[in-house]
Order: sequence, then C-alpha cells, then structure tokens
Amino acid sequence: MEDQIVYWRTLTCRRSQIHIAATTRGLCFTGAWNQGFGELAAWAEKRYAQPVFIRDDKGLAEYAEQIQAYLDGKRTHFSFPVDLAGTPFQLAVWQALSEIPFGSTRSYSDIAGHIQKRNAVRAVGTAIGANPLLMVVPCHRVIGKNGQLTGYRGGLEMKKELLILEAAGAAEHPLTTASRSQAFSSETM
Repeated sequence: MEDQIVYWRTLTCRRSQIHIAATTRGLCFTGAWNQGFGELAAWAEKRYAQPVFIRDDKGLAEYAEQIQAYLDGKRTHFSFPVDLAGTPFQLAVWQALSEIPFGSTRSYSDIAGHIQKRNAVRAVGTAIGANPLLMVVPCHRVIGKNGQLTGYRGGLEMKKELLILEAAGAAEHPLTTASRSQAFSSETM
C-alpha cells in the first residue's frame, strides 16, 4: 500500500477547535471538539498504511466554510464531496444517517430497520461509532429508543449542542425539514 496524503486544517467554531481532513477525493474526517491533532492522526494511521499529513488551510477552505455555516445555523446540509471508506454494512448505515432530515432524530433500531437489518441494532451502533465524519454524516441525530442521548464519539455535550442547534434551525426552516423528512419516512423502511 502506498503513502496516502491527508490534507488537514484546524477549524475554530462554537468556542471549540476541530480538525478536518480530506483526500483528493473529498472530506474524509471531522474531529470532535477540542481533541487535538492526535485524534486525526490515530484515525488516519488505522485507515492508511503510511499517511502523509499536509496542512492546507486554503485547500480545505470550502469544507471549513460549509461546516462553519452549519455551526452558525446558516446551513442545513453539505454539498461537498466526501471520501468514506468502510465495510458495505458501515456504508449502508452511514447512508441511512445521511438521510435523517436536519432537525430530526432516529433510534438505532430505526436505522437497523431502514437498512433492512432489524436484528443488527448493536452492529448499527458499532458502525455509527466508527463514522469518521461527525456532523457531515449526522450520527448525532441517533438517540436511544427511549429518547435519551446515547454515546457519541464527540462526547454527549457536543451531541446535545448539535441537536439544540438543529432544533432551533428546523424551527426557522420548517419547509426544508418537512420536505426532506419524506426521504426517511417509515414507508421506506
């Protein structure tokens, strides 16, 4: 396996810093708040045999601007390319997460049903935990069946803040949320 260049930058937002990274194919990693470069390095070293890190603030500007706009409550979705690598099961789970409308939540069992693996709720949780694109692939929108917040790679405080941010934004953009919610209705599960 050859070296893989991982372009990265730091983004300061919501009183926190996160690291984002991309390959030439698209955004591949968004970090948790205030976790430092080590979080990105550890992830990349598991994914690539020999990652080569290059700081590129200018090259990742579009990703940073869209993430910043989302965190400022001015954006409800992302339009940049992503570079996700995972097992077919993980990719199916991450696709299902991407279909949860802005401002909405689903349970782990909802996701398992959506991908037609109703008995794989624990495996769904594991796949969600392996999601490298926090916020972009919105795993923060998955809560416990009882409505309680559950584990999140970014920590429960980050998850809570993202859900509050989206709830406020959904109230401001009800038509956007309502039309997008049809993409993940119970009829498609």
